[in-house]
Amino acid sequence: MQIAPQHAEYRELRDTCVALERAGVDVVLNWDHFFPLAGDPDGAHFECWTILAAWAEATERVELGPLVSCNSYRNPQLLADMVRTVDHIANGRVILGIGSGWAERDYLEYGYQFGTAGGRLDALARDLPLIEQRWSRLRPPPVRKIPVLIGGGGERKTLRIVARHADIWHGYGTPEVIADKHRVLDSRCAEIGRDPRQIERSAGVAFTPGRLTERVDDYAANAQRLFDVGTRLITTALQQPPYDFGRVRDLVAWRDEVNASATARR
Repeated sequence: MQIAPQHAEYRELRDTCVALERAGVDVVLNWDHFFPLAGDPDGAHFECWTILAAWAEATERVELGPLVSCNSYRNPQLLADMVRTVDHIANGRVILGIGSGWAERDYLEYGYQFGTAGGRLDALARDLPLIEQRWSRLRPPPVRKIPVLIGGGGERKTLRIVARHADIWHGYGTPEVIADKHRVLDSRCAEIGRDPRQIERSAGVAFTPGRLTERVDDYAANAQRLFDVGTRLITTALQQPPYDFGRVRDLVAWRDEVNASATARR
């Protein structure tokens, strides 16, 4: 579950994260922006990594990370150190979700150079090895090998970066689009001799970014469609209070049914 860090007091964000853990959710995510992406564009909003550090203290079991951290906003070696530190606070539960960035207002208002989409992807390809190298040099090192989740579906550049660096790929679109991207990602892995099964596949049950289905029971149906094309990390977002925990319960129940069925077949 992704909790959008917008239009809420911090305590409400923290309490929701704790409630999601108690509800049985596996992974709690936020995002890395400086302004709301829905509703009032000048409404309340909080920063990504400081929230994750606090959530790491407030929880015990769920994995935590951004969907996704923007590569442009931090020196990559500083980001590596931040992620490692939060991983220690969480005792080995952090996922580094990362992407090349796209929200122009964030860049302009905070003084970052926006550049081009291709240039931002080139920077991501340049910086991921620096992050990995810094993790190997930090003392103490991360608690575990930190999983790297890369978001985005560009076939020419992004999926090549995913094939080389990601443990998890997060895509956007309908199950049909996701299935096509899986085939492209598999081919990008073959180009460099990597087993594509090493990359977990992730996608959201809202097939259009920023738009959510209206009925709770649609979420389980959409999750099943994604599962059928190979997606194994199923996500959806809580955009702003009051949060819909019916959707949470529905998806957790669907997950448990799928897992029980798989266990019974063994």
